[in-house]
Amino acid sequence: MTARTIYKICPGPLWRNAEAAGAFNGAPVDLADGYIHFSTREQVAETAARHFSGMTGLLLIAVDAGALGPALKYEPSRGGDLFPHLYGALPMSAVNWVAELPLGEDGRHDFPELPS
Repeated sequence: MTARTIYKICPGPLWRNAEAAGAFNGAPVDLADGYIHFSTREQVAETAARHFSGMTGLLLIAVDAGALGPALKYEPSRGGDLFPHLYGALPMSAVNWVAELPLGEDGRHDFPELPS
């Protein structure tokens, strides 16, 4: 399983600092685990519900998985699903787009249309 586009959910201020620095080294959980956590299109809504429930001020970052080379590995995580993990910094050159990830009236995050 390899996705062409992978997704990162990130607090806005943390991402804006990374943009200014030219690379994203990871959120605190990423730094603690030794890799940057990503999700595929099919996984990202559940990731938001599990790890970012009720949080505002988030951004959804779409990343070109092919631009990350061998530092990107798909490894088993929740329920045995393979999740993309980046062992190294995320260069801004690999970012396709960034969008706000607002909360809907139902308390869940409203995702933009994600390419298949």
